[in-house]
Amino acid sequence: MTTTPALPLAGWRVLVPRPAAGRSPAVVALAAAGAEAVVVPLIETVPPEDPTELDDALLALESGWYGWLVLTSAAAVPVLVDRAQATAGGLAQLLADGHVRVAAVGPGTARTLRDVGVEPALVPRGASTSRALVDAWPEPTEPARVLFPRGDLAATTVTDGLRQRGWDVTDVVAYRTVPAAPPPAEVRESWSDGTIRAALLTSASTVRELAARLGPPPTSTFLIGIGPSTAAEAARLGLPLAGVATEQTMLGMVDALTRAATTVLSAPATSPEEL
Repeated sequence: MTTTPALPLAGWRVLVPRPAAGRSPAVVALAAAGAEAVVVPLIETVPPEDPTELDDALLALESGWYGWLVLTSAAAVPVLVDRAQATAGGLAQLLADGHVRVAAVGPGTARTLRDVGVEPALVPRGASTSRALVDAWPEPTEPARVLFPRGDLAATTVTDGLRQRGWDVTDVVAYRTVPAAPPPAEVRESWSDGTIRAALLTSASTVRELAARLGPPPTSTFLIGIGPSTAAEAARLGLPLAGVATEQTMLGMVDALTRAATTVLSAPATSPEEL
């Protein structure tokens, strides 16, 4: 008689602290591993209070003024789609009209672009970081101008790095990151008592909001970071990670959680923070 092997995260509840349009890939991946996703937005991304600068930049993009559009977050894509629809009839058409090449910081952002009909010309291999994107950038060619629609909390790594390499970079705020509504009481209780057994930390800002809204978790809770900047913020706040995603996507985070859980649960004397 054959037995079905237990799913690696069977019975787990996992906090996914991000808003998601439609069904999040993390929800599907967690379900496939036997876990329940507890989707709790800790941050929200909203358009700039005055979109004039962004609209002007999109018009310049359509005219061919910029040779490249660079994106370091998937959160910028829906904002660009919305503004392009209002000014040019669609983002993909706008980029085609301006003969603009597009760079994405990693596979998650690239996937979001493809979902709206835009194929990135540059996605760095390896770590999905701003530094890796700058290192992979080509030498200047005409027009040697880059548009960087960014979040209001974005670091200057891309802007400074590309300018040092000879590119003329215009950065413009495409979205703002603000705290979401307070988590429900049930989530706060489940976090404190360890019923929620893990959390996927998708950005430095989600780490800060998680610490502010929910406080430190029990030592048995598995925290998974999406990449180096998120891991650095977690370390700064004293939140030990059980793992960091190899591929900076939601699926990559679920894979990192599965590997961490399998490692720890096969060695009962080991706790997540000792990884």
